[in-house]
Amino acid sequence: RGSAADGASAALAASNPMLGWNSELGETTTLVFLRHGVTRHTAARKFSGPGGDDPGLIEEGVAQAERAASALARDGGVGAVLTSPMRRTRETARAVEAALGLSATVEEDFRECAFGAWDGLTLAEVQESWPDELGRWLASMDVAPPGGGESIVEVQRRVESALVRSLSAYAGQTVVVVSHVNPIKLAVRYCLDVPLHSVNRMLLAPASLTTLSFYASGASALRQFSAVP
Repeated sequence: RGSAADGASAALAASNPMLGWNSELGETTTLVFLRHGVTRHTAARKFSGPGGDDPGLIEEGVAQAERAASALARDGGVGAVLTSPMRRTRETARAVEAALGLSATVEEDFRECAFGAWDGLTLAEVQESWPDELGRWLASMDVAPPGGGESIVEVQRRVESALVRSLSAYAGQTVVVVSHVNPIKLAVRYCLDVPLHSVNRMLLAPASLTTLSFYASGASALRQFSAVP
């Protein structure tokens, strides 16, 4: 699927264009990705990676998390909860834990992209101070922001490694993964086995649910995208 996780995920790469008609898919592992609720950075459209001030949820974000958690509880069948280590995801996961009666496990590699020196700044502020660097970053997914940031390709590698680990550790279960925009879009890209630049055509709402199913046959399916409870 086009990353360093290729060797470990070879069994998942089978093409199945008639997925809806195939009754021999085998054991199903489903990952329900929940984007965190809004923070003060969300409305301001600030870069908000792990190198910044790690804001928590605002009141609206807490309410969003509770609505999503209630929807997950109504659907039922969740066997485990994973969360990014960042504050806004842990606070969102807290609502899920309360609704489902489960304890969340931190998965470091589902954290948001590191934006280096740009963390905590708006796009306009970055454009003013780093116009050349921003241009290169926008033009190539191999380019990392200055000051210790990650390229999208680097984020892809760790997210897909986390996916492979999770699919192995929780085989046959439904797992909620509380994460961020970039990791969730990269997980969708992995599921659909489409080019990396496809993530630029995806928009994820805060506290939305995106559901991916992976089958023992090697097939995978996008079942739900950016659904807001």
